[in-house]
Amino acid sequence: MSRLVLLIVLLVVAGVSVYIYSNLPSTTAVVAGDVAPDFQLEDTKGNQISLADLRGKIVLVNFWATWCPPCIEEMPSMERLHEAMAGGDFVMLAINTEQNGRTVVPEFLKKTPYTFPILYDDKGVVQQLYGVYKFPESFIVGKDGTVVEKIIGPLDWSSPDTLKFLKNLIKG
Repeated sequence: MSRLVLLIVLLVVAGVSVYIYSNLPSTTAVVAGDVAPDFQLEDTKGNQISLADLRGKIVLVNFWATWCPPCIEEMPSMERLHEAMAGGDFVMLAINTEQNGRTVVPEFLKKTPYTFPILYDDKGVVQQLYGVYKFPESFIVGKDGTVVEKIIGPLDWSSPDTLKFLKNLIKG
């Protein structure tokens, strides 16, 4: 009898495990060469920003959080990059992934103001769509909408090599 109970328990556990695993949301990470998944998010000024609307431009999509020291470390160089590339075929989108982003980001920007667009992904939909789980994580999207580069970790976005790379992408 005890073997039968054990067998039933194991079958139930296996069945529940299969059910849970098969119903998990997809978190396949986007990599270089993939078409960048489209999204539409609200920025800090209340504008709706769509990646599809930026087709034809080079787009830096950066996922970050206010609690992330490496994210904060790279932001001054992101501001310098934004200023250096202003007016051209380059757009930077910094996507805040915090559930309470609409509260903490304005406070963060009062202390450290930046002029590049910051978007709210407070439900984590775009973060999940891109399979992002390390911060900061960035994607350089080409004019045709494909991911050219994926960068995990902070980067000096205003370094001469980075600027040259992005300018070459813009030239085609």
